[in-house]
Amino acid sequence: MTGTTAMREDLYPSRKGAGPRILEREDRVVYAAWTPGAPLSQEQTRTYGRDGVLVLENLFTADEIRLLQREAAQLHRTWESFKEETAILEPGGQALRSVFAIHAQNDIFARLAADARLVKIARFLLRSEIYIHQSRLNYKPGFDGKDFYWHSDFETWHVEDGMARMRALSMSILLTENFPFNGPTMFIPGSHRRFISCVGETPDDHYRSSLRRQEYGVPDRGSLARLAEDGILMPTGEAGTTVIFDCNTLHGSNSNISPFPRSNVFFVYNAAVNRLEAPFGPAMPRPEWVASRTGIEIIQPVEGHLVPDAA
Repeated sequence: MTGTTAMREDLYPSRKGAGPRILEREDRVVYAAWTPGAPLSQEQTRTYGRDGVLVLENLFTADEIRLLQREAAQLHRTWESFKEETAILEPGGQALRSVFAIHAQNDIFARLAADARLVKIARFLLRSEIYIHQSRLNYKPGFDGKDFYWHSDFETWHVEDGMARMRALSMSILLTENFPFNGPTMFIPGSHRRFISCVGETPDDHYRSSLRRQEYGVPDRGSLARLAEDGILMPTGEAGTTVIFDCNTLHGSNSNISPFPRSNVFFVYNAAVNRLEAPFGPAMPRPEWVASRTGIEIIQPVEGHLVPDAA
């Protein structure tokens, strides 16, 4: 494996050089050509390709969102029953931050991950069969929800997981209303077309600390300022709003010191042709519950309502 890894071309080297660099993206953003039968409109497709982020409203009905909210609240009360390590607490406290591999631990969120309304969009944008690279249920409690600094998910997935190419995307379904003051995710539109090569050698088992507070794979301030010159996008909206963003779009969020909690469910869809290889950084990959590597299951879209009796 060492020899194979050494011979691989690393198109996006990071955490290897003495200083940061901004590299040009070598991969497409929208892999399929738009046609009238696509699951997104031509304008939506153009927006996603240009900005690296797209906000969709009304994909789900009110009763579907209530079902997801009830389930998320129930899981929050019983989080200690989840598989070891998959429940992540806020840094410096005992408030629940995230539950990983949620699609593998809960039937309702597994059904949501396979929902045709999401899967067809992902398959179109990636032009590939897809599988879940990572999933999680995120909580940002009122008063105690901590910030998450600017980062590109792909930088971590590339260095620590071995995702070779930018052929993955994330979908975040809001489970509570996002206000400007309760720590919604912020994005730098257009940043997905550049790759910030970060500095600092990755420590072993970095995930144990990075899932609470990331310190390696963090872009430098100069590069961030340069890419943010055209502005920052902060989607807000009612529960049920779906935010789709490219794997390399820079994003982060502020602390939530308001009384109003914020939560969302987060699915990462990776192209089946882009399965993980050996990491480009540390010798040992992150665990399966953070980054799916073995036993990959291609997702088949499931049609219909999340609440069958209400369809």
